[in-house]
Amino acid sequence: MLTCPVCAADIDIEEEDFDEGDNIGCDECGADLKVLGKTPLDLQPADETDEEDEDELYDDEAHEDLAAGADEDEDDEWPK
Repeated sequence: MLTCPVCAADIDIEEEDFDEGDNIGCDECGADLKVLGKTPLDLQPADETDEEDEDELYDDEAHEDLAAGADEDEDDEWPK
């Protein structure tokens, strides 16, 4: 039996039916939860994992700019 990380309610699911990256809903509080790991099944609120994914995307874009030889002067072209 799993516990909701948002409201601490028991979540009655078959753990083997879910894979990493799947979403599960909490029947008690309605939270959308994402499976982060399988052994043991690790749940986190999906909105928190989405924010982390966005941060990684922005970090990757910054690294791509540096790898492509982007100048700091290009920032001056953006409207302020």
